[in-house]
Amino acid sequence: MVLNHLIACLAGFLIDRVIGDPPGWPHPVRWIGRLITFLETRLNTGSNRRAKGLVLLLATAGVSGLLAAAPVWLFYGFHRAAGIAAESLLIAAGLARKSLAQAAMDVYRPLAEGDLSEAREKLGWIVGRDTDSLPESEIVRGVVETVSENTSDGVTAPLFWALLLGAPGIWVYKAVNTLDSMVGYRNERYGAFGFFSAKTDDVLNLIPSRLTGLLILFVTPVRSGLPYRERLTGWRRDAAKHPSPNSGWLEAATAWQLGAALGGLNMYQGVPSDRARMGRQDRPLEAADIPESVHQMHAASWAFLLIGLTIGGITVAIA
Repeated sequence: MVLNHLIACLAGFLIDRVIGDPPGWPHPVRWIGRLITFLETRLNTGSNRRAKGLVLLLATAGVSGLLAAAPVWLFYGFHRAAGIAAESLLIAAGLARKSLAQAAMDVYRPLAEGDLSEAREKLGWIVGRDTDSLPESEIVRGVVETVSENTSDGVTAPLFWALLLGAPGIWVYKAVNTLDSMVGYRNERYGAFGFFSAKTDDVLNLIPSRLTGLLILFVTPVRSGLPYRERLTGWRRDAAKHPSPNSGWLEAATAWQLGAALGGLNMYQGVPSDRARMGRQDRPLEAADIPESVHQMHAASWAFLLIGLTIGGITVAIA
């Protein structure tokens, strides 16, 4: 069974790279989002909101895992090849490598042509910060930070759970990650209700985020020209500055590889949010850093997959 998961993970990884998310595709994340909205409007009221949030977490993750496990179990019952094919498709649907690269390059192309207005508009599709008046360097920073953070959230973390638990693992992870993005806010409405969703997402991303950040330092081109020891020290120091316990490990690694600072002042509906600076301001960010960050994402993702397949293959051989 482990070998089947490994084959499905490799196939799913390749399918996502080639096909991605076709326009109009009824993506399962949208269904998860609708389930969360349905349950949130009914549970997020009155007292005991933290306990009700736990019910939301268990129901959403449980339903997502079971709905992924059912077709896999059914198709494996027909034939091993059919099971691997079904699992591959479910794993591919849970990865976002191609769509992340496309979103980044959609901003890069008008930016490279000098069309800041369109670049700002396209950036606004993938970030929550205000983009209406951003200069080129800040547009680039928004894209690079998004690609960096989502290398784990959208690619290596779901892949990690797929390698461990197959299609059900990736869709439990995607459910938790979607919960965090919808109810994991520290505000009056979601502070208590989304507590368990946010904490569970932190735990599920703990290993993938750190390993992915380390791989960025190891396997991607070093534009900063700094020695590995200095980049490693800076990475570990700067990662702790980020308000997220996991995102900083990705952004700090990218900043030290590029030799340009990430972090800074963002505006959210006119409200300022000053994020810690990461890396060294050896040079300003430029448009070419966007395809460079995409290349980092691809290289780190491949390295992550190969490590997972190697460990899984050794496990199969020993067993």
